[in-house]
Amino acid sequence: MRDHREPPGHLAPHIPADTWNRAQATGQPVVIVVQDTTTQGFPWRRLLLPFAIVGAAALGTWGVVAALCWLMDVAAHTATVIAGAAGPIGVGGITLKLARSK
Repeated sequence: MRDHREPPGHLAPHIPADTWNRAQATGQPVVIVVQDTTTQGFPWRRLLLPFAIVGAAALGTWGVVAALCWLMDVAAHTATVIAGAAGPIGVGGITLKLARSK
């Protein structure tokens, strides 16, 4: 019975055992081709995360500024409506008219 051995270790698990054994018996060299998956270009993925974080922070800042502007506008309109409804305010004979009548 023939001894079927696997290639030693995890050198190349894609080589079939019979090919390995035939190469060992005949002395024929086994050529292992390893494909490199690294790219030679610039790693754009490394820059994507910082730009995404900066972009999100910028959009968030503009959102906060817009919300504050809207809040100040609402507060100014509310103060105008309250002042128009209250009429003149007087203290000790001095009256202060807060809003012009229409």
